[in-house]
Amino acid sequence: MNIEFDNYKQKLNDCRPALDGLADSLNLTGLKNELERLHAMQEAPGFWDDPDKSQKIVVKTKQTEIKVERYQKMCAAWDDLMTICEMAAEEDDDSMLEELKEGFAALTADMEKCRLETLLTGKYDKNNALMSFHAGAGGLEAQDWCSMLYRMYTRWAEQHGFTYKIMDYQEADEGGIKSADILVEGENAYGFLKGENGVHRMVRVSPFDANGRRQTSFSAIEVIPEIDDDSENFEIKPEDYEMQVYRSSGAGGQKVNKTSSAVRLIHKSGIVVSCQTERSQFQNKETCLKMLRSKLVEIREREHLANIADIKGVQQKIEWGSQIRNYVFMPYTLVKDTRTGVETSNINSVIDGALDPFIEGYLNCLATGNWVQK
Repeated sequence: MNIEFDNYKQKLNDCRPALDGLADSLNLTGLKNELERLHAMQEAPGFWDDPDKSQKIVVKTKQTEIKVERYQKMCAAWDDLMTICEMAAEEDDDSMLEELKEGFAALTADMEKCRLETLLTGKYDKNNALMSFHAGAGGLEAQDWCSMLYRMYTRWAEQHGFTYKIMDYQEADEGGIKSADILVEGENAYGFLKGENGVHRMVRVSPFDANGRRQTSFSAIEVIPEIDDDSENFEIKPEDYEMQVYRSSGAGGQKVNKTSSAVRLIHKSGIVVSCQTERSQFQNKETCLKMLRSKLVEIREREHLANIADIKGVQQKIEWGSQIRNYVFMPYTLVKDTRTGVETSNINSVIDGALDPFIEGYLNCLATGNWVQK
């Protein structure tokens, strides 16, 4: 048994440089200095005079505290595991081996999660994410696939401590959904989900085909960051968009008001946004404007455009050859990302929200540039 403890002691020594390196990647010294500054701001007279500003500072303080405490806990876990190795070797006691194995697995998992978060260095990576789901051509089969993707991502969000808010939900007449918009809220939501933007292709024997034929369906997912009103000097003029009002119709008929309060804004660029889940038409319009603003700013940044007038709302084609990921239910089971090469045969777990390998694969490729050549 001493051999196993010696092996784990070597593993701990091997991973120590990576743990120390995370302190630099996280800018731990900078985080501690920032925390002192934030605490001083909260203790200053009149801190609560501006509720909106003070609330943002409180949230920022909590987020910074979590980062510092998480790193300190990883260091403490490393120390504890090393102590176990040394004590067990001295006393020739193998009773702590299981605790050592579990503790080391947890430590390395926490380190990997922390490492991935250090890759989220984009301008909007820390922001909430606006996700839009659109069924491709194919009628009921494509609409069912779109609803499966909606469920997959909302499950992923719940499993990772994110919350999501339904902004718009257009049910199909016979089942599934035509389109939906949700806001995924939580730190780094956009950073983790940005790689899911694109066309998703499914192959299966359709349950809606009486002849049991294989069907290929496509749905598109759009992911953009939610951008605060005061973070960009940006204005949308009333003459830049057309407003339409329609009756709400949500998931299961339970989540939205059944009044003509839903709002759709059509920007002159061709970009369309909708919201139906707020209590009033005014609130839905305000939410739509925020969504539209986020989309316009994101497109301007992505396309390196100087003026909003240059933005064109060009829709990607939801068809063969444009997919970022394939989901095959038959004649074998396989989920494979066309950009990163990450794949798994456990398609049911993926559909239930187990997307981490694909998200991690995308972030690693983004950092290294090692994409799969099509």
